[in-house]
Amino acid sequence: MPPTLDDSALIRLEKSHARGLTSAEILAVFAEHELLLSEASLRKYVQLGLLPRSVRIGRKGKHQGSQGIYPVSVVRQILRIKAMMAQNYTIEQIRREFLFVRADLQLLEQTLTQIFAKLERVLKDKKGVSIPQAMTRSITDARSLSRELLSRLRTIESRLTTPRQLDQAAAS
Repeated sequence: MPPTLDDSALIRLEKSHARGLTSAEILAVFAEHELLLSEASLRKYVQLGLLPRSVRIGRKGKHQGSQGIYPVSVVRQILRIKAMMAQNYTIEQIRREFLFVRADLQLLEQTLTQIFAKLERVLKDKKGVSIPQAMTRSITDARSLSRELLSRLRTIESRLTTPRQLDQAAAS
């Protein structure tokens, strides 16, 4: 039986690649699990707005340039796109149903990331100043809540954009 990309494999991937994935790494993940995905398809999904564009990240070292990094969540997105295509959805239907809150979720995630980065900078700038442990704990708790919120919103969106899951949710 060929390997699959089940939920536990996705969770391991998300933990091990929290910084994101290059296009080559995405293709390697799919190849490793014997799932078809070509570089051309990946580029096409990005062009059509089904996947976010990569963010250019500079490489350490002189004259190393930069490389495009995709959020690790694109692996799940590609799997959903492929599942919808297997159910005979057109690209336009996928764009309409799949992306109805995707851009808002990505903006929320970016905004939260920026907020926590600023909070971390403020904490570092206050080196030598006694910062109450309760403040640090509050920031850690808030970060955890933001991850939980994003996860729940993605789950809701996923259920609303996957017809089988929507039918099951309506039945319960």
